[in-house]
Amino acid sequence: MDLNRMLFTIGAEEHAPERIGALLREHPEIRFVSLVGVDMGGHDSDEKIPVEFFLDDIEGFYRHGMQTDGSSVVLPGIAALNNARVDMLPDLDAEWFVDHNYDHIDEKSGLPVGTLRIPAFLLHNESREVGSRTVLRRSLEFFERELLALLKAHPYICGHLHEAIASPDEIAGLELTAATELEFWVKTPDDKADIDQLSTSMVLKEQYWKRTVGPVRTALEKSILLLNAYGYAVEMGHKETGGVKARLSHSGQFDHVMEQLELDWRYRGVMQTADRENQAKYVVKDTFRRHGLDVTFMAKPIEATAGNGEHTHIGVNARLKDGRLINLFTAARPERDFMNPLGYGALMGILKNYEVAEPFIASSIDALNRLKPGFEAPVCTVASLGHSVEVASRNRTVLLGLVRDSQAPLLTHFELRSPTPKNNTYLILSVILLSMLDGMRAVLEAEKEEDELLAALSKAYGEECFYLEKDRIYRSEEDIYEAYGEEERERFFGKAPATVWESLCQLDRFPEKLAVLRQGDIFDEATLDSYRRAMLEQWAMELRNRVVPDTMNSIRDCKKLHDEQECSDFDRIAWNKVQELRLALGRDKIEMPSLLHRIREQLDQKNYEAASALQLEMAALSERLLESYHTYKKNLL
Repeated sequence: MDLNRMLFTIGAEEHAPERIGALLREHPEIRFVSLVGVDMGGHDSDEKIPVEFFLDDIEGFYRHGMQTDGSSVVLPGIAALNNARVDMLPDLDAEWFVDHNYDHIDEKSGLPVGTLRIPAFLLHNESREVGSRTVLRRSLEFFERELLALLKAHPYICGHLHEAIASPDEIAGLELTAATELEFWVKTPDDKADIDQLSTSMVLKEQYWKRTVGPVRTALEKSILLLNAYGYAVEMGHKETGGVKARLSHSGQFDHVMEQLELDWRYRGVMQTADRENQAKYVVKDTFRRHGLDVTFMAKPIEATAGNGEHTHIGVNARLKDGRLINLFTAARPERDFMNPLGYGALMGILKNYEVAEPFIASSIDALNRLKPGFEAPVCTVASLGHSVEVASRNRTVLLGLVRDSQAPLLTHFELRSPTPKNNTYLILSVILLSMLDGMRAVLEAEKEEDELLAALSKAYGEECFYLEKDRIYRSEEDIYEAYGEEERERFFGKAPATVWESLCQLDRFPEKLAVLRQGDIFDEATLDSYRRAMLEQWAMELRNRVVPDTMNSIRDCKKLHDEQECSDFDRIAWNKVQELRLALGRDKIEMPSLLHRIREQLDQKNYEAASALQLEMAALSERLLESYHTYKKNLL
């Protein structure tokens, strides 16, 4: 396709009805319009409105959008069967995307048929804005308004900025930036993973940054070119930790593809970052499918090997009235200090309030399956600044890292390592912003300076702090898996939730931290309740109707393989161990239902705490079963 003839994006400056009409008439291959609303579960809509209906009344479409059935999307407690009207209103300040169908070619132009996807806000009952994009928009507005007020109330901070200003009145406004690193697994359809080979390859670091070949290389290169046509400015596409070498078949085609890839692009505004991430996943998935490959963005699609993370970066800049842009985290003396007080406050805010932010970040069984020791996935609420101001650190064992370069003052920002590509980036960015604001407020109101804040962040366990909790450690430059045992990690950094139920319970366990998310009435009672209900229903349904049946299938796959006449005593003993675990997990007895049966029973009775505990027991027994069966199979001739 001639990419130069195709339209990919329409910026906010071109949303005037006359200009939009002219663009669409210049590109007759764009045959449909779709409003893209995002519910509380992070699902985006995709309806097909013939473009001629849009062109008939563009201004009316701008004012009224279109109606949809809100009971069919994730808005529990808000849109019900008997109160289901939800309108989708176009976001005129957002970037709009043209989504091309490369399997459907417009006969006149010879170009792929396109759908203009317009990011939208959801309006329930014509009065209340709801949904994930609304939450993020309100968070951005509240953050800017509150931070500017705090700066004016505590002007001492002006002398601590990288480019000192005489007064906060010199600031015209804030520019918040974000970026996500998109990781994904690619495989040949229907291929099953060889766990041993994948695990060995990961430990030997055979795949990271290797040269891609065959259809993977072609699809990766085409994805980068397409994303750049959308203006993403992709900085890098490369192989990640997971994967094994593809095989070349007798026909000259590559088969048994099983590789992990990553794509990174430049920073953008916070809302634009979340919108672009959605579009990027469609581009990547469609491109690889055209080359006969499956793509998954699941956090942990394959056990015992690397999962898909989506490290999320966020920074805060100020635009001055004279046009200059300054980073609000960079120290006045970057050769001496890691950050200025605003940076320390933002970092401390995320760490202190992470218990209530986590339910919006690790919000699924899949996401929590990734957060386990040994796979470069963070399990402890702890940050890294660097071994020293001169020696930067890329500590891959912590939750939160400072990214800085004393020669590039605009670069200073934070990297949160716990999100995954299937999480709701709109809500993740919202809770990060509100948590950062809480810490920045505490620092400014106490009028703290750099040395005090470095000491506070680096404090020992049991040491008092003006803001952070006494019995916690918040900074480590060590490999936390090597430096601390499991009990030490839990004592120093807090016990991480192991199930969605445990994660959601943190919203009740930490009311003083939940109040941070309630600032500005952004996460009001109805919004919090809707999200909590949505995630609880998703967890219970997925556990009962996917995880339990999948576990039963795994049990059935562990079949007896040896011949009693030719086997060894080792084989009999190994099989007996396997069989014992199979029966405990999956076979009911009159006097004792199986573990899987009891999980379903507790979920049906809404005994979620008991179901959560049984889920962990099931996971532990399942892991033991697979290990035992692997040992049993390896000895068979």
